[in-house]
This record gives sequence, structure tokens and C-alpha cells, in this order.
Amino acid sequence: MNDRVREILARLLSFDTTSRESNLALIHAIRDYLAEHGVDSELFHNDDGSKANLYATLGPPGGGGVILSGHTDVVPVDGQQWSLPPFALTQRDGRYYGRGSADMKGFLACVLAAVPDFVAQPLRLPLHLAFSYDEEVGCLGVRSLVAHIQASSNKPALCIIGEPTRMQPVFGHKGKLAMRCQVQGHPCHSAYTPQGVNAIAYASKLIGKLQDLGDCLSQHRDSRFDPPYSTLQVGTISGGSALNIVPEHCSFDLEIRHLPDHAPETTIDALRRYAESELLPAMRRIDSACDIRFQPLSRYPGLLTDPQSEFARLLAGWCGSDSFDTVAFGTEGGLFDEAGVATLVCGPGSMDQGHKADEFVEIEQLDRCMAMLASLKGWMAA
Repeated sequence: MNDRVREILARLLSFDTTSRESNLALIHAIRDYLAEHGVDSELFHNDDGSKANLYATLGPPGGGGVILSGHTDVVPVDGQQWSLPPFALTQRDGRYYGRGSADMKGFLACVLAAVPDFVAQPLRLPLHLAFSYDEEVGCLGVRSLVAHIQASSNKPALCIIGEPTRMQPVFGHKGKLAMRCQVQGHPCHSAYTPQGVNAIAYASKLIGKLQDLGDCLSQHRDSRFDPPYSTLQVGTISGGSALNIVPEHCSFDLEIRHLPDHAPETTIDALRRYAESELLPAMRRIDSACDIRFQPLSRYPGLLTDPQSEFARLLAGWCGSDSFDTVAFGTEGGLFDEAGVATLVCGPGSMDQGHKADEFVEIEQLDRCMAMLASLKGWMAA
């Protein structure tokens, strides 16, 4: 079985599926592999046809069953100091190296390696495979696939997201809302600054307000998460053209990593009210064309599944661990859960290696993942 996982992982790593690139070559390779084992696949393309989700079902038709879900895109290697080729498998010291080996082509390789065994075993419930695109840029691609599942009369009941958790079952993570704020001021020569509206200065007032709002968020706590409260930060800012020109434009990007029970829109609404009541009137006394605009960039919901549920107890048994946890990073799990499919997260490798140079997954972790899939197969057997 290890040889099968290694062979498939080497093939998956050879595709550069950085989110800015197409994933079709990899998706078509997976579709062909599944077809070789008698499994049909359905593709859900993006608007320009350059990327696709893949959805396939093994076993009997009908509702219920389990989804094994993972994303096919990876983060860039630009600017990272790799000592090994990123888009090839290198085996060394009990590890497989390559971009996406941990996040999360290692899990995909295990799932695909287990397909022949699932096909050979009569199943009493369907097993669904859901492989997505553009997870790394805001869980964007999977939404068409989730919408299809939600509308289906044969909706699955359970979902395992195979993000790297060192095969530790995970029941929760925070959600994320990313926004861009664009400030339009009024330029003039810096010798006459009172005649202008400094876009950078007003953006700084908004950022200061965000600090206050972030302090408010920290008052609501949930000890199951680390940090145990919703967080807010400004990640990028740009503006101005020359030191002797009052800047006309400034923009900054912010994100809220929020607890599952928090609505981040309340924070954005508070920032809008501050802009409209405190800042814009002063700006427009100089120039009525001044403005502050907010643009959504991406959003995905948090996940909070009952760790005492029957599904959780089953997954714990399949993993050989009865200890559940939360993770700091986001997944597509909240979207499946919102669609009515009970979702947990468990997969090989660690996010400590994800997104870094010389990313790797331990072979022992892949072995444990294959053992989990074998237990799942036994539970689903007719």
C-alpha cells in the first residue's frame, strides 16, 4: 500500500496547482484514474473553464454516506528558499517532500490509493469524493460543489476534511472575513495641506478605530480556541505618490478571524458607521467627491461540530484517538456543515510544515491515514 500512496503522491506533486494556475491537468488525471476503477466523476468548472472541482461517488446510489474532501490548490513557492524541487517528490528520512505534500495532497493520495479497496468491497452506504480548487485564496472554488450537494436529493450525511491535523480529530475552527477599505481624498501641493484631504491620514483614523473594535472582540472568549477570541488585523496598506503631494488615494486590507458564533459583519458595520458619521462629513467639507468604500474580498464560516456526536465517536475510533481539538487555520468544513452535512477535520501531516519551504509529510502519517480509511471501509461494508 505504501508503494501505491507514494506513486500517486508523486504524480499529484508533479502538477503545479498554485492557486493562480489551472488545476485541470491534475483534475483530469484524477478523473482518468477513477475511471480506470469504474468510478464516474462530475466536474464543476469556474466561469472561464480554467479550473474545476471533482465529485465522484462509490458504492450504492441514494442519500447518506460519507464525503472525503480535500483541495487541490497549493500556495506559491515564490521567494522561498527550497533546497529540494518543490513540484517533485523527494523521499528522505521517513518523509515525502514537495509543495502540497502536507497541505493537502498527502490526504488526496491516500484517498485515491484506497479507491481500489473501496471498489472491491460492497458498500452499504455511498462514499463521495469531493476535490476542490481555490481553497487557499478564501475557500472560493468549493462553493459550487457545496451548492450542488445541498440541492441534491441524495445529500451525504457526513464529511471528513483531510486538512493536516496529525491525524488528530478536529471539531472546530474560526471563520474569516476579509475586506478592502479604499479611501479617496483630495490632492494638492503639500505646501497647502489644509486645502487637501489626506487619504492616508483618514485611513490611519480607520485603522485606529479597528484597533478599538479588535479590543472589543477580545472581550468575548471561548477557551476551546487559540487565541480564545476573535481577532482583527490590517495586513497590507498602500497610498500616496510623492512626499510633496497630499495623497489622493489609500487602501488597506483587513481580516477578521472570528469565533464560530460571532457575526463579523457587526464589526464592519461599526466601522462603516464611524466612517459615515465621523470622517466623511469632514472630508466632504473640502471636496464632496471624497469617499470611503468597503469591498468584500473573501469569507468562509467557522466550524463547530459536537465532539460528543455519534459521528465524532466513530471518527475517533477510526483514528485511534478519543481526544478532539480545534485548529487555528480555516478549512472548507464550515461550508459543508452549513449545507447540512455534519463535518469534522482529520488528515495526515502538520500545518507546521504547510506553506513553508521544503514542505513535507511523514510517511508514518500517511500510514495512519490509510489505517483510518481501512476502518471507514469496514464500517461502510455491506
